Amino acid sequence: QVRLQESGGGSVQAGESLRLSCVTSGSRFSFDSMGWYRQAPGKERELVASLSSSVGTNYADSVLGRFTINRNNPVNTVTLQMNNLKPEDTAVYYCNAKGLYGKLPYDFWGQGTQVTVSS
Repeated sequence: QVRLQESGGGSVQAGESLRLSCVTSGSRFSFDSMGWYRQAPGKERELVASLSSSVGTNYADSVLGRFTINRNNPVNTVTLQMNNLKPEDTAVYYCNAKGLYGKLPYDFWGQGTQVTVSS
């Protein structure tokens, strides 16, 4: 069974930084794409950043220049360095892994980690 476990969330002041990590287990293959999504109260889940072998790196406009995603392919881990955090970054952040295993699609999610930014 594939599992994704996030860590690194917390409560910070605006302008401060946090680093989220996602460690996976149970997979014998490298995921096509790994990324981070977030969901704020009353809002839909949205893409924050993703990394894939075919598409490369993708960031939401709202985090461009402040957040950096990195990935360690052999061990299927991904991190999100978040700098200059803003109150509007407050959300639950989810790690995601998706792609195709042969012709079989997969889409795995972690449980999420809370990030709270106060002004």
